[in-house]
Amino acid sequence: MSILGNFTILFIVKREPSLHGPMYYFLCMLVVADVVPSTAILPKMLSIFWFNSREINFSACLTQMFCLLSFSSMHSGILVAMAFDRYVAICDPLRHSTTLTNPVVAKIGLAVVLRGIMLVLPYLFLARRWPYCRTNIIPYTYCKHIAVVKLACADIRISSYYSLAVAFLVTGVDVFCIVVSYHVFSYVLSGGFYVGFNNL
Repeated sequence: MSILGNFTILFIVKREPSLHGPMYYFLCMLVVADVVPSTAILPKMLSIFWFNSREINFSACLTQMFCLLSFSSMHSGILVAMAFDRYVAICDPLRHSTTLTNPVVAKIGLAVVLRGIMLVLPYLFLARRWPYCRTNIIPYTYCKHIAVVKLACADIRISSYYSLAVAFLVTGVDVFCIVVSYHVFSYVLSGGFYVGFNNL
């Protein structure tokens, strides 16, 4: 249902010329960031439930981990981009079309993708270089990063510290940007109503 709904959004935006704008481009990016993690874990999850196939190649496990982590970061970054789009639309509406042109939207999307990839690559590098000598069973239907890391026969503190730093940095910065943008929205809108009432 998730995949069907998301592809329906993509189809509608593609077919309707009036939706070819920054807000809907960011919405399509958000849809892709939602579809990829679902399609990364769904095939293996179904094979576990339907065929009792409980094994996965280590490279496939790392690929699954990369998709989940990188697109989660991209998801957060796209929400910031959408908040920026609303900020420009409300605070400077006359310049919205000239500020957020198609090349600018493409550059923002590229920056979000590169950020997601660059932040996740150290996870894969660390996970691949460690020796594994414990049980190879994880209590999940997909390759969750911390579950895989705990199987290593080495000191994993560097991975734990990096995970915490990325989680706090990405989540903290993105939430801060979104909150600030919406605080500005409310300030501008309340100021606009105040001026309007005075004019009446």
